[in-house]
Amino acid sequence: MAELLSIGTTHPWNIAGVGIDLLVGAELGVHAFTVVAAVSAQDEAGVRALQPQPPGTLAAQLACVPWARIGAVRIGALPTVEAVEVVAQALQGRSVPAVVDPVAAATRGGALGADDVLPALRARLAPLPNVILTPNLDEAARLLGRERVGRDDLADVARALAAFGCRAVLLKGGHLEGDVTDVLATRDGVELFVAERLARTMRGTGCVLAAALACALARGDAVRDGVAFARAFVREKIASAHERGSLRSAY
Repeated sequence: MAELLSIGTTHPWNIAGVGIDLLVGAELGVHAFTVVAAVSAQDEAGVRALQPQPPGTLAAQLACVPWARIGAVRIGALPTVEAVEVVAQALQGRSVPAVVDPVAAATRGGALGADDVLPALRARLAPLPNVILTPNLDEAARLLGRERVGRDDLADVARALAAFGCRAVLLKGGHLEGDVTDVLATRDGVELFVAERLARTMRGTGCVLAAALACALARGDAVRDGVAFARAFVREKIASAHERGSLRSAY
């Protein structure tokens, strides 16, 4: 069985964060180890509380991981600069693919990290040669110091992010009106993935996409194949999403 390491923040409903990684992994036949960087209190209203783990506790969790068995890493919300540094040190020198989702805030509101986390992530995680960066448009704009990212900017922004030094960038364009367009930038060039927008919506699409991509990589897929698989998986989940209070979620 393929094995995945999930590093990130909890969500009580398990519709995002490390909980969704466990659910996606179980469905796709990938065993997930978890390292908790922060515990959050979230519901339909957004983030109500966030408690980062001490850096020493985070480092101790990472030291317990059977790294020789890990086929891929999925990194979600990291709450502090110290957490970014600890995770970067754990990944340093490793070739295992690491899907880094630079989550800054919850969809329904509330910060999942300090203001200086994204600059730290840009400096310490984005340049690692095993990282696949998966920002949405807001996160991409903040990483590049831009006000916004429009449809005409997608390819150039993906290239600019890839220039940080990472293995690949999957820029998620789902927040734009019209057809859903994601952009994959690698050393081989840029590819656009376009699909008609589904009428239904779902909470946690970014987390599900990143988790599915990490699972595909853990099973041995190439990055491009993993992206295609993950996008199809997310569309399937949107089409069959369940009501969770005022939200729709994959599980």
